[in-house]
Formats: sequence, structure tokens, C-alpha cells
Amino acid sequence: MTAEARERVLALGSWHDDWTGLRVAVLGLGVTGFSVADTLVELGARVRVIFGQADEERQNLLDVIGSESLLEPDTDAQLVDLIAFDPELVVVSPGYRPDHPLTRWAEERGTVVWGDIQLAWRLRDKTERIAEWISVTGTNGKTTTSQLTAHMLVAGGLRAAPVGNIGVPVLDALRDPQGYDALVVELSSFQLHRLGDISPHASVVLNVADDHLDWHGNARRYRTAKARVYENTKVACVYNRMDAATEQMVQEADVVEGARAISFGLDTPGPSGFGIVDGILCDRGFHEDRRNSALELVTVDELAEHGLAAPHLLQNILAAAALARSMGVEPAAIREAVLGFRMDAHRVETVLVRDGITWVDDSKATNAHAATASLRAFPRVVWVLGGLFKGVDIAELVREHAPRLAGLVVIGVDQSEAVAAIERHAPDVPRFLVDPGDTEDTMLRAVRYAASIAERGDTVLLAPAAASMDQFTDYGDRGRRFQAAVQEFLGGEADDDSAAQR
Repeated sequence: MTAEARERVLALGSWHDDWTGLRVAVLGLGVTGFSVADTLVELGARVRVIFGQADEERQNLLDVIGSESLLEPDTDAQLVDLIAFDPELVVVSPGYRPDHPLTRWAEERGTVVWGDIQLAWRLRDKTERIAEWISVTGTNGKTTTSQLTAHMLVAGGLRAAPVGNIGVPVLDALRDPQGYDALVVELSSFQLHRLGDISPHASVVLNVADDHLDWHGNARRYRTAKARVYENTKVACVYNRMDAATEQMVQEADVVEGARAISFGLDTPGPSGFGIVDGILCDRGFHEDRRNSALELVTVDELAEHGLAAPHLLQNILAAAALARSMGVEPAAIREAVLGFRMDAHRVETVLVRDGITWVDDSKATNAHAATASLRAFPRVVWVLGGLFKGVDIAELVREHAPRLAGLVVIGVDQSEAVAAIERHAPDVPRFLVDPGDTEDTMLRAVRYAASIAERGDTVLLAPAAASMDQFTDYGDRGRRFQAAVQEFLGGEADDDSAAQR
């Protein structure tokens, strides 16, 4: 690739620049990959999407929009096609590892390689209403915090939406003809690896624990990716007082002059912090008299009435409130938004209460950090766990929660890691291993085993601490199968107090 061609690509920083005829290879045809292809075709670029698998509808739509494509599961054949296409720009879907042969070839020859977030930042000026970006990441709680923040912004009178890793591609939102006042951009560590030079209004790392080590290579690289969220932040770097790593990230970040560090935590906040005082969630971060008093947001009792008082949810609410207050949303609007908020499916979702036993679906707990947040919310648990652990050792997770475990039910194709951790740290806890041979019956068997252990007052908790793709399509599929199994085995009629516990 010539230096002149490279300079042309790097100079493209606006929707209104000339993208015509630019040869762009898009790697991957998930939701993100299609949004990239659709956007670039609209801009007049010549687009070729290279992918190993995709749903038929998206593949057919590539022909409709006028994109070239190659469906080829063999990586070597993909590379031959990429070389023949001779791209001037490669846009990589989030799941592609840094050492993937296609991205490695492109980088070694000097081709510009971007992720979808970097591309979206350059194209954010399609409408005159250019949105501020609020960036959200963390090992656990990203989606809930992103949704809460957007909900608060809307309650405050702003046009806002949660986008990014949450499921709605940023590029789709940017092409909305009405434009937005703010976009709450949930960022995975994969997207942060190729973040580029964005400059958000506010940003947060909710927490950090080892995850996706198989993708990043080691914990240091994973944490380095997470820390990128604070770079070039303009107004507020929000961090977790209960997680020293996030504070260190803020201290080391290169931010826009004048950006403030705003903390959140479940303790009493100091000036420039959000926290809890006498059962009241308070703001001392964006209060004019923050050195002497605090603004009241909502009470813990009110949140408990809506099923939002678990410790990890209180942290999410405080972080979201800090982000919303950085955009000028008033405390009354924040209270209104929180009390009208409903959690996503498969996120600490009560399925049924029967004979004093509560059945909870937290299939979205796909890593150890998310699982420990769920486990801490219940005093005595029959824990359903297992799946793809992504290179993370769960021994510490089992050790920490062994005292609260009434039983263990292990699912997943490879159960060796879970069994080793259990034998070391919870050898006396009753346990069952679900034969992975028949995925269709996995959850029904898990429910039967759990029911044989659980006693009145227990919670049967699906919090796998692992990804789902060894046996299920995704965490949603896993959660739906768990819920269906609970209903099939126990019947659909709940105890009278079930609704109150949802």
C-alpha cells in the first residue's frame, strides 16, 4: 500500500468527506459487520465483506445494498481473497483477535485497520445534531449501566440511546436523520482494543476482573484495553471507589484539560463522589455546595420495592447517575428514570418462587465477576455453573462463595475446570455433573438436580461464570432454556409472594 493511499484514508474524518471508490474490506458479518458495510456503501465506497458464517438474511441483504462478499470458513482462502481485493482500509468486527491472520497481514503491509467504533467516531457528523458520546465499560454491569444512563438522559429531556456492544451498532444510530443529543456507547474489551482517537463527554470503567484472557493473551493486556475508555475524556471520568484499579486508570489517563475524576461507591461519598448516606443515594459530584452537603437522588427502600437494591445494581445506578449528571440531568429526573426502569431478561431475573425456593436466571453472568455479584445477593444458593471459562481460573470464585453454597450443578461440555475448583475449595458441598451429551435436555436435568438439593429459603441460581457457546447459541438461549425447564419441571404457578420478589 502506498504512503499516499494511506494518507488519504487517515485524512477521512467526516461523513461529508469523499469516501467514493475507497476499497474497504469488512471482516465479519454479524450485526456490527453488516452496519459497517451498509454505512460504507451509502458513502460510495467499494465494500467487500469477508466472513466465515452469517445468517442468511444478512447475507442476502449484502446483495441488496450493493456490497461484494465472500462466505468462506477457511482462513487461508479468506486471506487469498483479501490479498486479491487489495484493500485501502480494513474494518474489523469486534470478535477478531489481534493476531488473526487477516488483520496481521493488513497491518504488516501498512494498510489502515480500524474497528467499528473508530469509524463511527469519524462519521458522527452526518446530521447537524452531533451527539455527545458517553463511554461505558467494565467486566460486569455494562449493559445495565448503559441502559440506565440512557433512560436517565431521556427523562432529563435529551434525545439519547444506548448503543455499541449492547446490541445496536453505533453506525446505525448515527444515520438516524433526527440525530441524537447523546449516545451511551457500551464498549467491550474487544472494541476498546481498536478504539482509536475518540473523545467522549464522560466515561466509566465500572469494575475490572480477569476476563477474555484467551482473546487478549494476558490480564495486563485486558486491563490496558479497558483503561483506554478514559483517554481524551472531556468532562467526567467516573470510577469505582471499591475497585482501586479503576482509580489508577483515571490517574494515568491522558484526558482533556478540565475533566474531573468522579467516584461512586456504596459508602459515604466525599466531594466529587456519588454514594449512600443513611439509605439515600446521593450526589456530591455535581452539586455546587458539594463540600458541605449532598443532593438526594433516590432511597434504597424505594429501589428495593422495584427489585433494584442488590449491591451490584446500586453501583450501576450510582455510576449511571454520575454520567447523567455530567450531562446536566436533574436529580428529580434521575429518580423518575430509576423507579421506572426494568432489568433486561436473563439478568438476575426471578423465574419462579415455589415452596419457598426462588429460581433465578442470571444467564448473562458470563464471567466470574458477574457471577460473584449475583452470588453475593443471596444468603444460601444452589449454584448452576459452567460453560466456556475463556481462560479464567474460577477457583477463587468457588473458594469465596463456598460458605453460602447449598449445592452445585455443573453444566458445560468441559467440566474439568469447575470440578477441580470444587474439589479443592468446596469438597463437602453436594454436587451433580450434567452429562453434556444431549444439549436439548441439559437444563431440564440441571433443574431436576437442583430441585433435589434445594430447601425452603434457598435460591437456585443460574450464574454460569462462563460463556455459553459450547452448548447454546448465546446467553439468551441458555437463559430461555433454563426458564423453560423450571416451568416444565415445577409447573407455571408460583407462590403468592413470587411477584413481590421479581
